[in-house]
Amino acid sequence: MCGRATIITHQEELEKRFNAVFKNNVQLPENVNISAGDKIPVITSEAPGEIQLFTYGFTPHWAHKQTYMLNARCEGSLNIDNDINYKGPLGIYNKPMFRQAIKSQRCLILVDAFIEGPKQEKLNKPYLVYPNRDRGPFAIAGIYDTWQHPLTGEIHHTVAMVTTTANRLISRIGHHRSPVVLSKEDEQRWIQPDLSTTEISKLMKPFESKGFNAYPISQKIKKPDANGLELLKPTGEKLFKDYDRCLYERLKYAEDHSFTIREERLVEGDQFILF
Repeated sequence: MCGRATIITHQEELEKRFNAVFKNNVQLPENVNISAGDKIPVITSEAPGEIQLFTYGFTPHWAHKQTYMLNARCEGSLNIDNDINYKGPLGIYNKPMFRQAIKSQRCLILVDAFIEGPKQEKLNKPYLVYPNRDRGPFAIAGIYDTWQHPLTGEIHHTVAMVTTTANRLISRIGHHRSPVVLSKEDEQRWIQPDLSTTEISKLMKPFESKGFNAYPISQKIKKPDANGLELLKPTGEKLFKDYDRCLYERLKYAEDHSFTIREERLVEGDQFILF
């Protein structure tokens, strides 16, 4: 996937939806274009009752520099053809970058939507993928680690989205990978610290297309420093016909909602996207 996400839901609503709280006066930044190096809300297996802000872009604790790995393939180096019917072993358990985190450092990544484009055009032809029927925010399966800068000693809590093969919706966009979107029933299972690898593997599957939709948006979204609600405005028709309001319409006309989108961000280090 292209590694962009959206979070606009009010902090209080996010706490209610996931039965967890922000602590220590943490303030959730509204951001329609979360990119590498930005903060994204997570709930970890270590602190299941707390919503924390981690850096989007995984860096293992043993790395010499920040790497910003946005995605972690559940198949690892296997299934190189991205066969949607792949039923073989999941190589993530053997990847040095992720093998510890997938077993003991799993988290929920809380978003309102994610942004994807076709395999070739990528974010030159972006689509916003979101839950329909006003279902609100949802959770993507994530892994996390803590990295300490070798020179400054600064601590960085970092996270990556776990990806799998495309489902019907993502295939229609023309992409070959998809984040592992968890059902409400599976959210708490994913962050159970004692979950077996067999049970973890069962959760790393394409999400059910029913209940989600997507529509094209402006390619201005591809600039990491671009932000603002207008970036989510449809530029074409939904991929599947329905009579629900699109995400842009919900946010645009929501009562008592103000936006404080920050206009710039600084990203240091190397950015990698694992397809």
